[in-house]
Amino acid sequence: MEDYQVSQRRACELLEVPRSSVRYASQRDDSVLREKLMGLARERPRFGYRRLHVLLQREGHSINHKRVWRVYKAAGLSVKRTRRKKLVRSLRPALLLHAANQEWAIDFVSDVLHAGRSFRVLSVVDSFTRECLALEVDTSLGSQRVTRVLDRIIQQRGLPLAVRSDNGSELTSRHFLAWSIERKVDLIHIQPGKPVQNAHVESFNGRLRDECLNVSWFWNLFDARRKIEWWRKDYNGQRPHSSLGYRTPDEFARQVAPSPSASLGSAQPDSRQGQALWAATPALTQVRLRAQTVHQKGEAALHCGSEFS
Repeated sequence: MEDYQVSQRRACELLEVPRSSVRYASQRDDSVLREKLMGLARERPRFGYRRLHVLLQREGHSINHKRVWRVYKAAGLSVKRTRRKKLVRSLRPALLLHAANQEWAIDFVSDVLHAGRSFRVLSVVDSFTRECLALEVDTSLGSQRVTRVLDRIIQQRGLPLAVRSDNGSELTSRHFLAWSIERKVDLIHIQPGKPVQNAHVESFNGRLRDECLNVSWFWNLFDARRKIEWWRKDYNGQRPHSSLGYRTPDEFARQVAPSPSASLGSAQPDSRQGQALWAATPALTQVRLRAQTVHQKGEAALHCGSEFS
């Protein structure tokens, strides 16, 4: 009618629409329901229309939920949902390990003291020898504390080629990323919700909880540190490990440690170990090249940032 300047009768005939439908004007009044909904929404601003509909029914109002939704939406009472940002990480194929310090796995475990105060335990495990390198106990373990523990282990054992972990805030912070670039350590973050990709430390945490945390009573933080450290030494030196041919991690580490005169090509795989932990030398070279690439990218980013500043 507006575009072609035709009458209502002519427009309804062309569109095959009854004129009664065009001229119909609703006689219903939703002002009372609108005021009631706005009052409930002010009291409970995070309630959606379904919960508000239940509250109206409790007050004795017999109203269809579709009518409540129509008035609720027209009044602009819809609750805004903040979608959670999901971290997307690509799956990196796991390399077959054949020497110590090729990959360390780290994770956290929590428990409570006698007084009810919670504490956390940082677990650091060598993925090849299955040695527990550290069990740091404290009420709070930030990224700086994690790097201090790793630096302490590095002074004793040397630098690892890679560190495998989940996507916790302590392990994805700028301080931790800068530490890995400075030390030229490759960081392997597993995909969110896939703890099986860090299976070595997850299995170790299960043994830690089953054999130490669940059977011990910790009076205070010092008592927890003493008992957990004693269990760590017993795990490395006395507890037989099934995947290591029922040898202790210390025994296995001594047996697979290369002698100073032996070359890398003369090393032979251990047939008693329950997994295929040996690989060719190019696997180690690939890990080193990846760590160097991460270091070069980090230096380039820092250089560009200093130029812009």
